[in-house]
Amino acid sequence: MTSKTSMNILLFIFMLVLPCLVGLSQGECDFKAIFNFGDSNSDTGGFYAAFPAESGPYGMTYFNKPAGRASDGRLVIDFIAQAIGIPFLSPYLQSIGSYYKHGANYATLASTVLLPNTSLFVTGISPFSLAIQLNQMKQFATKVKEADQQETKLPSPDILGKSLYTFYIGQNDFTSNLAVIGTGGVQEFLPQVVSQIAATIKELYNLGGRTFMVLNLAPVGCYPSFLVELPHNSSDLDEFGCMVSYNNAVVDYNKMLKESLKQTRESISDASVIYVDTYTVLLELFRHPTSHGLQYGTKACCGYGGGEYNFNPKVYCGNTKEINGKRVTATACDDPYNYVSWDGIHATEAASKLITYAILNGSYSDPPFPFQEHCDLQPIG
Repeated sequence: MTSKTSMNILLFIFMLVLPCLVGLSQGECDFKAIFNFGDSNSDTGGFYAAFPAESGPYGMTYFNKPAGRASDGRLVIDFIAQAIGIPFLSPYLQSIGSYYKHGANYATLASTVLLPNTSLFVTGISPFSLAIQLNQMKQFATKVKEADQQETKLPSPDILGKSLYTFYIGQNDFTSNLAVIGTGGVQEFLPQVVSQIAATIKELYNLGGRTFMVLNLAPVGCYPSFLVELPHNSSDLDEFGCMVSYNNAVVDYNKMLKESLKQTRESISDASVIYVDTYTVLLELFRHPTSHGLQYGTKACCGYGGGEYNFNPKVYCGNTKEINGKRVTATACDDPYNYVSWDGIHATEAASKLITYAILNGSYSDPPFPFQEHCDLQPIG
């Protein structure tokens, strides 16, 4: 059996089985909250709470307005929250309308694992790196322990040991300077990235956390933005139009991350440290979109230029710029549900839902972690 055939069968199975698993009963779950650490792949509004500037067509599919997310709709972290029966996570940085009884989201767009050595206003990298997000979590834990539980929107102190701690971060460490230093240059500091994630898990363990889920890096060699912006030649493209050398570098990083998490698991043996292979799921969607109800893999829904990628780095999704003396706008397609890539950099809601099904199924996790063994899963339609 080929890897393609086996992947298709696996995806087909969990798409059939999970609708039967969700909604069997109401409300019971080992996890009473989620605390998320990440970048734009899981930011539910933190960045725009700090730097208000969001605009349409982001949010057009589910929220019908910009909702702080770098997508047309919900993200993987939104779907996981829905599946375990808790509200969408409020950003830690959002001062108005937030509700923290069921966790908090520290992720911000453009965040890195390592401390940035530059400014947001110079290179676009967020100041809220993983170390800052960890400090915010520590402050949250302190406030929870100090709070009068009768007069607060904070959870009870015992929530820290009954929560799922999720990580979806590292892509910006990998890609932010990739065009300049190449994969060789990036690989020099990736061990530091992996070590920082492991150290953060141990710090959260000391706060009381016991279940940690780390999503690995996506196949950036298939992303429309990187296919346009990163140097490569036609011989570097595989039969599906993805850049082999960059994806191979991601695979090397993911192996390093997986091994580090294995060592972390051994050092805190009474905790669950779960590595999630979202790379394989996303690679399958990019390569065979039509096998999973989609139509377009390496073409962005929201962008400018049309053609193979519909991405122009001079004018990002939703923006209007003058190019060659003509004002142009990067607009959204009418059918984002047919695309893997929303804006050339981030996944559509449709792709995120498929990724979430794979995560909930547990077969893409090491060790396997079927959510239905821990929660009465709710529908995520």
